Amino acid sequence: MTRMARSRVAILIGCCLWPELLLAQSPRSTADRPRVVVAELDGIIHPIAAEYVDEAIAEADASGADAVVIVLRTPGGLLDSTRDIVTRMIASRAPVIVFVGPSGARAASAGFILTIAADIAVMAPGTHIGAAHPVSGTGQPTDTITATKAAEDVAAYVRTLAEARKRNVGLAAEAVMKSRAFTDTEALGASPPLIDFVAQDVPDLLRKLDGRTVRRFDGRTAVVRAADAAIRTVAMSQRQRFLSAIAHPQIAYLLLTLGILGLTVEFWNPGAIVPGVAGGVCLLLAFFALQVLPVNTTGVLLIVFGLALLLLELKVPSFGALGIGGTVSLVIGSVMMTRTVPGVTVPVQFVVPVALSVAGISLFLGRLALQAQRQRPVTGVNALIGRQGRARTALTPDVAGQIDLQGEIWRAVSAVSINAGDPVRVLAVNGLTLSVAPAGASTRQGVD
Repeated sequence: MTRMARSRVAILIGCCLWPELLLAQSPRSTADRPRVVVAELDGIIHPIAAEYVDEAIAEADASGADAVVIVLRTPGGLLDSTRDIVTRMIASRAPVIVFVGPSGARAASAGFILTIAADIAVMAPGTHIGAAHPVSGTGQPTDTITATKAAEDVAAYVRTLAEARKRNVGLAAEAVMKSRAFTDTEALGASPPLIDFVAQDVPDLLRKLDGRTVRRFDGRTAVVRAADAAIRTVAMSQRQRFLSAIAHPQIAYLLLTLGILGLTVEFWNPGAIVPGVAGGVCLLLAFFALQVLPVNTTGVLLIVFGLALLLLELKVPSFGALGIGGTVSLVIGSVMMTRTVPGVTVPVQFVVPVALSVAGISLFLGRLALQAQRQRPVTGVNALIGRQGRARTALTPDVAGQIDLQGEIWRAVSAVSINAGDPVRVLAVNGLTLSVAPAGASTRQGVD
């Protein structure tokens, strides 16, 4: 083989091996990269939130993800939904990391329990957790024994989670029994700590997480791969976002009051249609929200009673007593009903203006409805009663005649004599014959 031929063969072999060399030097393919599912839980912990977390973890299990990161920001929520989320986190195939972030966020009440229950607990700088003392979901005061039982039950639950995760059991119990809260520095500096480390954001979290050995709830250990991970973000569906918004106590309260108001206006003025339809839709949405949230029945009844008193004020002369009583009942019922979610407070500054606005709207619309009912009919046979016309021919008790009325000629009878050209007033309608009298005479309205 000549030198020229050998050179050509070498070049050909080099061209064939060049792609392989490039592939060997390139980063890992997507199939070899770790996979991480990220879910963002921002808001109240309730059944819709539990459904969302369950779907995120189920997707991670189905895709074989290496870890699940839950970015958590919450003022609190329902204990039953919190227990459901914790149960799903424990059963997850992949380790679950709860990240309280970004900076300035909090995971209070139910959020503290979720943080303690995570395989890896992480906080962003400037965040805090804690204040997990249970309160009555109905907004009603409880006796000392009942409150102590509830607090001890939650404290035992949190101690169990903290012990299994090798976290500070004493501080976890104090967050429940003494409503203690902890900053990111305090949580990490405790001995043993309440959290595993502090991270600026999710990418920083994944860098610090890579290679960390995680001890699962059942005692198994796993090494988490997170470097250069392919991140799959799972967002709430449109349905879940809509239902989650409705399930907020403030929105539920507004829907309930507007629904009752709309149906009440429809009952007072049948045929208006729009208030009835809008009120029915609002009330049905409120019923859904009240199924998700615990309800203070007394507060709901006070709201209904207050609206009833406001409507009675329009019919019964009470010199304002019914109106004042209705407004007070509406405000008190609103304050009682909206204290429904532990850790979530509905400020009085929100409740009082809304209740007063609903009271004012009720009185205003009620007066309009009554005025509309008292107005004379403008169409149909009843619209002719009391109308004035002019005798076209002479009328006597024995002989019928004709009158001009609203541009039309009508057959008319009269109990007294009326000369042609005299003004007349319609007393009654008998088929196509009008009973009339002189315009100055007293009238009797009716239809036969």
